[in-house]
Amino acid sequence: MIASVRGTVQAVRLDGAVVEVGGVGLLVHATPATLATLRVGATAFLATSLLVREDALTLFGFADPDEREVFETVQTVSGVGPRLALAMLAVHSPDALRRAVQDEDLAALKRVPGIGHKGAQRIVLELAGRLGAPSTSASDGGARPDASDTTGARPREQVTEALVGLGWTAKAAQDAVTGVADAVEASGEILEVASLLRATLRALGGGRG
Repeated sequence: MIASVRGTVQAVRLDGAVVEVGGVGLLVHATPATLATLRVGATAFLATSLLVREDALTLFGFADPDEREVFETVQTVSGVGPRLALAMLAVHSPDALRRAVQDEDLAALKRVPGIGHKGAQRIVLELAGRLGAPSTSASDGGARPDASDTTGARPREQVTEALVGLGWTAKAAQDAVTGVADAVEASGEILEVASLLRATLRALGGGRG
């Protein structure tokens, strides 16, 4: 298993980053929050989880080992695969997921695209006592820096595509992006993909709290 990677960031995309390790560029899939901390040309360290299938090897990266552990643990729930697990961490922080399971907060879990009422009930039942208790000082801290190469001429379209990739319907993603982007432009701020993506995730119901 590849437990972590350290190397130079070659590219940052909406669904992952390419990190050069020993002359080899590794594509690492990650959440928007993690990708927003990466900068092209800088050295990055990511805790990783390797998914091995007959036709592909897929590497997922995380800001820290705790996030990786939650990613792997939630996949033990029936019906939860890596794509849905990553979407859960795109919407909620690890401690937010712990609180949702501990408090049996089905509404919080249902904010994740692809999780319905029965799915949320199953997650609470199967993960009870397995994620550990949330930190009493749980906080996402200050705003995370934007990835420098995720700005572009089509931020609305790019963010919509990223949200669809995480599981939202095209209409839900487009409506949310339009509302947030219009507000950003009306305020006179520069429309950047990374910050627009984070703001739209919050608007869709849950942020990462």
